[in-house]
Amino acid sequence: MGFTKELMRWYDKNKRDLPWRNTNDPYLIWLSEIIMQQTRIEQGLPYYRKFVGAYPEISALAAAREEDVLKLWQGLGYYNRARNLHEAAKQIMKQFDGQFPDSYTTILTLKGVGEYTASAIASIAFHLPHPVVDGNVLRFFSRHFGVKDPISSVKAKLTIHKKAMELIDRNDPGSYNQAIMEFGARICIPRNPLCNQCLFQQSCFAYSNRLVQLLPVNTKPAKQRVRHFNYLVINCETGNSLIIRKRITQDIWKGLYDFPLIETSKAITTDSLKSMPEWSIIKQLEPESQVHRSAIFRHVLTHQVIFARFFEIKVKQVSGLPEGWIRVYDLKKIPVPRLIEKFLEQRQRFF
Repeated sequence: MGFTKELMRWYDKNKRDLPWRNTNDPYLIWLSEIIMQQTRIEQGLPYYRKFVGAYPEISALAAAREEDVLKLWQGLGYYNRARNLHEAAKQIMKQFDGQFPDSYTTILTLKGVGEYTASAIASIAFHLPHPVVDGNVLRFFSRHFGVKDPISSVKAKLTIHKKAMELIDRNDPGSYNQAIMEFGARICIPRNPLCNQCLFQQSCFAYSNRLVQLLPVNTKPAKQRVRHFNYLVINCETGNSLIIRKRITQDIWKGLYDFPLIETSKAITTDSLKSMPEWSIIKQLEPESQVHRSAIFRHVLTHQVIFARFFEIKVKQVSGLPEGWIRVYDLKKIPVPRLIEKFLEQRQRFF
């Protein structure tokens, strides 16, 4: 039996009952693909359900406030995905009269949609023969067909895409694409693949040549940037309020909220922090007591490692609620990075 038929038989027996696999609605398929990028299904599934509940149709997502979309996304990471999702929904309403585009080339014009996502939507929702080539497929095909070029290289991706185009089931391209991704995610996994459960064991180049642990060939990962964040948690206790700021620069967490920040090249003492020009905001607010310094929070992103300390300072009563201040009980209503959320979880008195 050929490769494609074997794969489809395996998928028919082993596919998981996931909500987006019981629909041909391109909006729901698109939503699931964006949420599940670089995310485990166990982690992404609750977010998918939250988004479908809050925004059951494209029009509802397009009409939402960006802050509400980011708040619903909070904790999932890669926030550009959420911003692009929101922008693409508005794009569909404006350019396509609220109808999801039904061709690969038009789907590819949507904000944040690349070749992989366009192929997935086109094949699953519209039964068009466009093969998906995600990380799971790259890894599986690299091992099975003996692709020795670095997996991130253009040559390797072109080789694998060509092979995927040859093998796709043209009668049911959507199921084929889901099958190939599922097989890579569950059997041909990155470390310690389940070769003893693999129906392609005999035809696998890597298995036959004892290269399973050496394929795919990965290039050396980029060095992670190390950053030191010193957050000023300015608390007017009598007014039960804090100073926050919205991140608007082209940096991590754009559109989310955190505390006033002093970034330094290394960890510094409280006295060193007080000598910096940025500390002037504290002097103007007449601090009431000594500064409380938190332990270091280590927060790892894809290409960055952040070491953060939170310096809590109580200040005198402020009149009214000036710009930049927020009532403590309103903190739960705004989108914040997971790093800030972890700090607040430890300082539950804020809630």
